[in-house]
Amino acid sequence: MGLMTRRPAWQRRNTGFRHPAQVISIGFGTAVGLGTALLSLPVATRSGQSAPLIDALFTATSAVCVTGLVTVDTGSYWSSFGQVIILLLIQAGGLGIMTLATLFTVLVSRRLGLRARFLAQAETKSLDLSDVRGVVRRIVVFSLVSEAVVAVALALRFAAGHGEPVWPAICHGVFHAVSAFNNAGFSTNADSLVGYVTDPWVNLVVAGAVVLGGLGFPVVFELARCWRRPAMWSVMTRLTVVLTVTLLTLGTAVLTLTERTNPATLGPLSGPEKLLAGFFASTMTRTAGFNSLDIGAMRPESLLASDVLMFIGGGSAGTAGGIKVTTFGLLAFVLWSEMRGETHVNVGRRRVPPSNQRQALAVALLSVGAVIAATFALVVMTNHGLERALFEAVSAFATVGLSTGITGSLPPQADLLLVVLMFAGRIGPLTLASALALRERTRRFELPEERTIVG
Repeated sequence: MGLMTRRPAWQRRNTGFRHPAQVISIGFGTAVGLGTALLSLPVATRSGQSAPLIDALFTATSAVCVTGLVTVDTGSYWSSFGQVIILLLIQAGGLGIMTLATLFTVLVSRRLGLRARFLAQAETKSLDLSDVRGVVRRIVVFSLVSEAVVAVALALRFAAGHGEPVWPAICHGVFHAVSAFNNAGFSTNADSLVGYVTDPWVNLVVAGAVVLGGLGFPVVFELARCWRRPAMWSVMTRLTVVLTVTLLTLGTAVLTLTERTNPATLGPLSGPEKLLAGFFASTMTRTAGFNSLDIGAMRPESLLASDVLMFIGGGSAGTAGGIKVTTFGLLAFVLWSEMRGETHVNVGRRRVPPSNQRQALAVALLSVGAVIAATFALVVMTNHGLERALFEAVSAFATVGLSTGITGSLPPQADLLLVVLMFAGRIGPLTLASALALRERTRRFELPEERTIVG
């Protein structure tokens, strides 16, 4: 009898296996802690004095979570050492703590166990467990090459087009390239990219890097393989591409039309310059965080449109935040199927399983709840109105980094709230989705069905 109750050896060995969501949370938390410690050093500031703990914690969290919200100006407050630390935190957060850990394991041992593959799959959204090592390698190479190309393009423009000395131009190019590709939104300029609002080169290069990083690595790889055959695209790629183009177009149209006569934003610009600035603003709401216009001077309707775009975010498995366009698109198809009275949800020639639909609903509803709760708390803690509090909450949770200018004046308790919100927004949808997927199990019985009134 004792032999029959004894568990197999593989079960005994895996008793200590942690859920990927736990490991990812611990990884990001560790990175935030390490970044906070380094930014608290006197050498990290230009004044040579230790930064207040709340500023170091806020900046480290914002960098690791690739958000871009700041309580102090990045270029003037932090020293070169501090800016390098911020850049490394952005890179680590963009690639993903588990991706970096997996790459380290591959380089050191040339082997990748099942546990490491499983953890890397949760971070990289690889759909093939056997190919995680290859996926991680391609992610790192693709990211570094993309950042290098963007850095060269920006450095050349800063030096040749704006008269910056060679070395500062290179430094600014590298910093903005890494920040843009990882959708971080950190800038060494006090006014972000406001000074380049009429420069197509800078605007389009930064916007291109933001879109490329925000599409998601699986989508980019799939497009590279079969971009000429849309019929072969997966549901995720189809939703991501279609909704990205749609939201960028709608966002550009809405923001350009609502701000075209605003003397504090688009008013003084010419027609083509208005369109360029509107497109850039629409792209940055996809969780990038750069701004070429004064966000605080925007009209209420523009801020509301930006709230919606920020909350939706970018593609899954990319550097963007928000609930993701795949979640939004899936819920849209669920609604469309329900309105048509269909029993199944179909996207193209594929049927979406009910488990995916429930996961999308759970992610969206919990995200809405988090934003509402945080907005309420910000209104209570500060003297800012609902409009600006909502914008700040959505920007933090969606890891965007845009602000109406109130971040630096918030009380410490509000800063801590935004820290929690940024952290939850970065790992929350990811860990929740993986947790729901792994908890799925088949019930051995069914309860009697009873319909209730809806609406």
